[in-house]
Amino acid sequence: MPDVFDLAPKVELHLHLEGAIPKDTLWDLVRKYGGDPAVPTRASLVDHLQYKSFAQFIDTWWWMTGFVRSYQDFESVAESVALDLSRQHIVYAEASFSPTDFERHGLSPQGIATAIRRGLARVPGIQVVLNCDLVRDTGPQRAATTLAAVMEVASQADIRGITIGGSEQTYPPELFENVFRSAREHGIRRTAHAGEAAGPQSVRSALDVLKVERVGHGVRVVEDASLLARVVDDQVPLEVCPTSNIRTGVVAGWEVHPVGELLDAGANVTISSDDPTFFHTSVADDLRTVAELYSADAVALTERAIAASWMTAEEKTSCLRTTTDWWAEHR
Repeated sequence: MPDVFDLAPKVELHLHLEGAIPKDTLWDLVRKYGGDPAVPTRASLVDHLQYKSFAQFIDTWWWMTGFVRSYQDFESVAESVALDLSRQHIVYAEASFSPTDFERHGLSPQGIATAIRRGLARVPGIQVVLNCDLVRDTGPQRAATTLAAVMEVASQADIRGITIGGSEQTYPPELFENVFRSAREHGIRRTAHAGEAAGPQSVRSALDVLKVERVGHGVRVVEDASLLARVVDDQVPLEVCPTSNIRTGVVAGWEVHPVGELLDAGANVTISSDDPTFFHTSVADDLRTVAELYSADAVALTERAIAASWMTAEEKTSCLRTTTDWWAEHR
């Protein structure tokens, strides 16, 4: 039976489009391109999406990219993701996409972005804006090239921001200082994965070197008291994805997840699902568990996400009205 967390209008800031492909759609793509002996059935797909480490998760992500090979695939993926978000009552999402992961199929960042927008446009009633993941593993030069490419279609595809995901522990923020400076100069909004696979210094560098406006994950700020105090004092928005951290082995379990400490300290926590298909979760699931374990207020968490989003002022006002009106009727 759906509860208020399932039915309430929600906002998600940290969502990878390719990591949100519904399992049925992903299975169709696997079959379309000849299948994989390691995943012989739809049921075995769930078992395949299990990891013992962050590195194993990255390997499985790369496996997935082998089955999204055309612009039509991206269009279909985007439509299916938007339909799934709509079914979850997510009214606004920022979906990142990683074009360099698909270059081996002969696809350009511009073509991928516009194909995604065509697919998203087929689903009314939900607003999905795009962030381009520059994929730190490809290095700063490729990141700069990708940024220049997506900027050509930023208006057409409604690309509002950038991030850097991937192997944070190997490719630190300092490598991407010039890329993020260029984005800032062109009015592109900025977030970065930091404080997930690497420690608090990664967050500090994302703030000081990349000048990010939000931090993706950021949970390891609790390992540095002075950084935690700074993040709280400055109310830096944190895109916390608890189940993701547990599934990739960054955190041992819910009982030791830093989200409770962050909330107690007064940090500006928002909740997202990250890669819901890969981690078998949803933003409703994570909101529910955070509320139950840490007495967090789901309304306040949603309001924080709205405030930290890349929405325009008018969009924020409308979204806030939608969420507050719903909760006023159902509390």
